[in-house]
Amino acid sequence: MPGPLPPTELYASERIVVLVSCVLSCLGSSLLVCTHALWPELRTRPRQLLLYLSLADLLSALSYFYGVLQDFDRTSWDCVLQGALSTFSNTSSFFWTMAIALYLYVTIVRGSPTGTGLLCCFHVVSWGVPLGITVAAVALKKIGYDASNVSVGWCWVNLDAEDRILWMLLTGKVWEILAYVTLPVLYILIKKHINRAVSTLLPALSEYRPILSRAPAFQPRTSIADKKLILIPVIFIILRIWSTVRFILTLCNSPAVQNSVLVVLHGIGNTFQGGANCIMFVLCTRVVRARLFSFVCCCHYDSLGWPLQRSNSSQQHPEPCKNKDAPDPERTRPLLSST
Repeated sequence: MPGPLPPTELYASERIVVLVSCVLSCLGSSLLVCTHALWPELRTRPRQLLLYLSLADLLSALSYFYGVLQDFDRTSWDCVLQGALSTFSNTSSFFWTMAIALYLYVTIVRGSPTGTGLLCCFHVVSWGVPLGITVAAVALKKIGYDASNVSVGWCWVNLDAEDRILWMLLTGKVWEILAYVTLPVLYILIKKHINRAVSTLLPALSEYRPILSRAPAFQPRTSIADKKLILIPVIFIILRIWSTVRFILTLCNSPAVQNSVLVVLHGIGNTFQGGANCIMFVLCTRVVRARLFSFVCCCHYDSLGWPLQRSNSSQQHPEPCKNKDAPDPERTRPLLSST
């Protein structure tokens, strides 16, 4: 095979953009974890899977942040450590993303009961396989400096490894490409199943509570589910495709791999998954958004020292937690969204 390309030079502006993306992803993943911890009634099984995905994305963003900050120019102990952490967390993120899609397919389309057995299988595969691959890569000294031709400052597969293409596939690319195929197929099958059920029997919507948000009476609940079912694979592919493009360009030994626009898109795509999930599953999910805004509102008024109960004085302060979007807990408990 042809020799490797010269190292890709990273400009300060490119590094700043990717670092900001890492920070936003960390914040988004942390917010997803906090919503899971704060409100037990939101802890449905799909959101439990989303929690594990968020933990993987959080670790991935942190490791990428360190790599971009350092902008390694050689293999060192911290380069190997950062490369190992990002390889494990990034691969785990692929598996958890596919696990969520598979869970929704099994429960909605197949109608099969799911217990702890399926969750245990998800844990074994989504944590175990990436861990095994990462340990093997580190033990065989395949993790190291990669000249930023298939990364953006961080370390991944060692540039000097003769079988580096094989290890690039094993440590990420083969699972990434598998997700490109699996996610659209599963979500299209789920969407078709929902549409068929809606067209034949409207009460069957109660079957789809795991993926539907609480919507106004005039808005069909299926419209919210449809939008998310379409957006999940689309956003994943939009974010991840740039790293695949640079990988293919590297295989072709093309100097286009060093294009600044591609480098920035690759950096944002690999690091912003946690932020994208937060936008979809917190800010764009009405129940979770209402809870979050109500919580922030309460904290703001508490910091001002305003009483939450009526006082005997003639002047009354406004009640801080009356959010018109915040649903009544007893009414929304059965309908809390998992996505």
